[in-house]
Amino acid sequence: MLKALADYGRLMRVGTALARHDVILPGEYHSRLPLPAKLAGRILRVFGGRAKGRPGERLATALEKLGPAYIKLGQFLATRPDVFGVETTTDLSRLKDRLPPFSMAEARKALVDEFGAEEAAELFPELSDPIAAASLAQVHRLETSDGPKAVKILRPKVETLIDLELRALKRAAHTVERVSVESRRMEPVAFINTIATAMEKELDLRLEAGGSDELRQLAFKTGHFSIPAVDWTRTGRRVLTTDWVDGKPLTAPDALVVPGLDKVALGNNIVGGFLTQAIGHGVFHADMHEGNMIISPDGRLTLVDFGLIGRIGMAERRFLAEILWGFIRRDYLRVAEIHFEAGYVPADRSVGDFAQALRSVGEPIHGKDASEVSMARLLLQLLDFTHTFGMHLRPELVLLQKTMVQVEGVARSIDPGHDIWAVAEPIVKDWITQNFGPAGASKLAMSSLRDVTDRLKRLPDIMDKLEANLNQPAPEPLRRGAPWWAKYGFALSLAGLAVWVVIRLKA
Repeated sequence: MLKALADYGRLMRVGTALARHDVILPGEYHSRLPLPAKLAGRILRVFGGRAKGRPGERLATALEKLGPAYIKLGQFLATRPDVFGVETTTDLSRLKDRLPPFSMAEARKALVDEFGAEEAAELFPELSDPIAAASLAQVHRLETSDGPKAVKILRPKVETLIDLELRALKRAAHTVERVSVESRRMEPVAFINTIATAMEKELDLRLEAGGSDELRQLAFKTGHFSIPAVDWTRTGRRVLTTDWVDGKPLTAPDALVVPGLDKVALGNNIVGGFLTQAIGHGVFHADMHEGNMIISPDGRLTLVDFGLIGRIGMAERRFLAEILWGFIRRDYLRVAEIHFEAGYVPADRSVGDFAQALRSVGEPIHGKDASEVSMARLLLQLLDFTHTFGMHLRPELVLLQKTMVQVEGVARSIDPGHDIWAVAEPIVKDWITQNFGPAGASKLAMSSLRDVTDRLKRLPDIMDKLEANLNQPAPEPLRRGAPWWAKYGFALSLAGLAVWVVIRLKA
């Protein structure tokens, strides 16, 4: 009961902040609202005042002031133009995450708590003042005999704060799902759970270290960008240490003022690196905004901050690759079929009608200059049809959609004429060739063989369980003459399984 009251108290604070920034019933939508909503909106504006900017900009400002959990919520909401519209989601994608730093005394205490007083003094002898500070952590520079390091330290008690805010958001999502049948298509509970899972991972810097190291190995292979090495000796649950990166983040006004910098190649590397990771390997940096991209004095691109790592399975990789390939080839029927095959559109809807809707999204982009065509906007416009075709939110694609919006936005800010389709085509084509050509058929055969082998390994255990069940006395109803299929159904099912295994082996 007390937890519920505390949660609703937090949600009231959120509502007050949104009202103060004229977000709940914004004046821009006054003419579209029914009379009671118009009156309520006017009352809210009397007490909250008139905020400046578009509704999306005001929402972003309100979420920034509410803290880290709501900043993250806003970044995820930026993937839902089907709910908020393209303009608002574009404004939300520019959310900033900056806060004043906490004290050096608290930073030192965090190091002692993590490593002990003696080891902390030995490992972190020359720690600088904070270089940058966000809502979850701040970064210091450390001079060592192996060169300079970047030390990331979580804010004091941030885990407790995030836990309380996420608990309130989960309560709000459950309430919305209970009272609104229409909201269930948007899966508010699954959506908030996705955010919660992502944030909980960000609060254990050992997980970030592991993700950083994994992507660093991939970066060596692809060459699109570099990633600093983790200093495992100086890394723990609340402290992460990596090699220091010289350069400026893309948020700096003069970051691109580098002699000989090829902006076209830089934009291509950002998008190409993301697509290669996501489609080719099923893992990607899921927070690729300008603040996490550093340009070195020699023009090289380095990624930092791996608190959010996105992962998608083979089915989702195939879904993304075939959608992009279908739009490149203007094969809208195939794109529609992919949505149905993946279960993203209910089977009782028309494939032809959905293909017609996709054509209305894809055809306007053909024949236009690259600077006028946005892949992210195209993918987001697909969501505009979710209501018409009864599509549900797919939590496993939320991070992918979010990052797609980010990377294209960054690439376009660097190179306004960036052609994301030209970058995507060879990556998608190579992946489809490898996975659906002869090499792909070979992989599929090996996967099927492993599946059959695993099932055969379990067959003796299944037979033992069957024998044990057959040796037990039958229940009274069966002894009195139950139908034959009730007595022997399990045995027949097992026999069918054995026949299926044999057929698969022969195939």
